[in-house]
Amino acid sequence: MILKAIILSAGEGSRMRPLTLTKPKTMLPVAGKPIIQYNIESLRNNGIKDILLIVRYKEEIIRNYFGDGSKFGVNITYKTQKDFLGTANAISYAEDFVDDSLIVLNGDIILDDEIIGEIIKKYNYLNPDTLMVLTEVENPSAFGVVEIDNGNIKKIVEKPKKEEAPSNLVNAGIYIFNNDIFDKIKRTEISEREEFEITDSVSIQIAENKSVIGHKTDKDWIDVGRPWELIEVNEALISDLKTQINGKVENGAHLHGEVYLGKNSIIRAGVYIEGNVYIGENCDVGPNSYIRGNTFLGDNVHVGNAVEIKNSIIMENTNVSHLSYVGDSVIGSNCNIAAGTNIANLRFDNATIKTKIKNEKIDSGRRKLGAIIGDSVKTGINSSFSPGVKVGSNSTIGSGVLLYEDLPSDTRVLLKQNHIIQDKNKQ
Repeated sequence: MILKAIILSAGEGSRMRPLTLTKPKTMLPVAGKPIIQYNIESLRNNGIKDILLIVRYKEEIIRNYFGDGSKFGVNITYKTQKDFLGTANAISYAEDFVDDSLIVLNGDIILDDEIIGEIIKKYNYLNPDTLMVLTEVENPSAFGVVEIDNGNIKKIVEKPKKEEAPSNLVNAGIYIFNNDIFDKIKRTEISEREEFEITDSVSIQIAENKSVIGHKTDKDWIDVGRPWELIEVNEALISDLKTQINGKVENGAHLHGEVYLGKNSIIRAGVYIEGNVYIGENCDVGPNSYIRGNTFLGDNVHVGNAVEIKNSIIMENTNVSHLSYVGDSVIGSNCNIAAGTNIANLRFDNATIKTKIKNEKIDSGRRKLGAIIGDSVKTGINSSFSPGVKVGSNSTIGSGVLLYEDLPSDTRVLLKQNHIIQDKNKQ
């Protein structure tokens, strides 16, 4: 059986704004790689080399990074989805790519390599028309929930009320299809969201008594949809890090835990690293800085004297100047965090932190969450950020500002002071 793969990577990922204002969600980095690269490597590690990427939003970033896939041990081709018309429409672009069967992955998930191996084995054994990966969740109301009987999927219910859900098994967004799916996609009607949903195509298969089976997995599977989930998946991946020092560690630096240090990077004297940390290439850290667990520094990041960084993602070409604190935050590319900047990550009342997603305030469920900062942002000295604040790309926060609400892109916020200047001799 000839098995190829398609990865869906056409969308922006608007819930990830401002991080996705300048790059596709699937290209956001965690633990040293873009999200989508983990999927490509999972397929490769299970013997699947022919991969079709469905792209559109800022697709040149994806194309330039992966090229033909040869550097990653795979063969990559691309197709541009003309309109954002849903997953079924995106999958339809693979019809002339498929010889026999097709694995479909969403590009914004992180999955255990073993899941791919499991489903290939099961698919080859049972030879169904469709295999859908399922995972069990406590509250299925935000997912596509399946009704299953002896391994066969009988019904798919999209986002039911918790009390009306037929099970706690939800669609993980990972499939294997044979060519029958393309006929069903052609017969799929547009949904209320004005999209062609692949679950509707699968429902047609079910109605026509095609073989649609579910595969429940207990392996790790993470959907990266919102900014704090980027922090969480970074935490999970860095926990498996193994020490590899490709740069220089000066005498007097203290490394506790597993540390990856990229080529031409330096950890200066007095730096104290506690917990697993990933530092990319051409980075300069310290002296006398405190880098705490699960922190990821991209390439060409400069961390100044006496800086503390905890559990954060700092993307390439960003500077964090001396005497600054960054906690549980995501900072984009090409930013300049000025001296004395404080990014708070904890409410004074210890409550979980809320942040806005598409203008709706959402509880992150995290007691500690700092700022989400887009690309090319500059802060002034001694500026401060309240927990959960988001800053759009190319914005500037002036010296001494306490930013307690979200800031749009291309915006400047300054603190106006009233000075009282007196002649000391006249007092």
